[in-house]
Amino acid sequence: MAITRAELARLVDHTLLRTDASHADVLALVGEARDLGVYAVCVSPSMLPVPDLPPELKLATVCGFPSGKHTLAVKVAEAAESVRLGADEVDMVIDLGLLKAGRQRDLVREIRAVRDEVPVLKVIIESAALTDEEIVLACEAAAEAGADFVKTSTGYHAAGGASVHAVSLMSMTFGDHLGVKASGGIRTYEQAAALVAAGATRLGMSATATVLAAAPE
Repeated sequence: MAITRAELARLVDHTLLRTDASHADVLALVGEARDLGVYAVCVSPSMLPVPDLPPELKLATVCGFPSGKHTLAVKVAEAAESVRLGADEVDMVIDLGLLKAGRQRDLVREIRAVRDEVPVLKVIIESAALTDEEIVLACEAAAEAGADFVKTSTGYHAAGGASVHAVSLMSMTFGDHLGVKASGGIRTYEQAAALVAAGATRLGMSATATVLAAAPE
């Protein structure tokens, strides 16, 4: 069954993470998000706080973005400051090097340290750059550390963004323990609907208006 426009909108983090984004752009994003009926807006930490945020909108930001190669102390401080400045949710990029090197305990420690600072934590694993086994290991680390969601992508990695295969694997393996956020390269209603059908419980999109315009009522 096709997901309706209203149903889809309530899964969306309407996102603005461009490096040249201004505070005026953020205010325009919030106005558009309010009109579209989405769940949240997601902006860079330097754009916080966001004034006059409608009470029905959640405020998300990113941490260790987009490379994940920040020190743990920096990630923890960034997440804590973002919450102090009004963020309800934080999307954290893991250090993929820890995963690739088999340093699972260090990866859990990194995620848990940020988890302790935020109300809702989404863990970005760059699924397009991982094998299926590595996707599972990343999700295991996120679950053990107490994260709320695993998220496919930053949208900035050369390997690509969200895929139905990755979302399906993440959902089938960890859907009882973690939400799944699909993000990166979602530009059509068909893509968004396929990712939701595969198990995505949140979508990160910048092309939200275009996607929702094509959705059935």
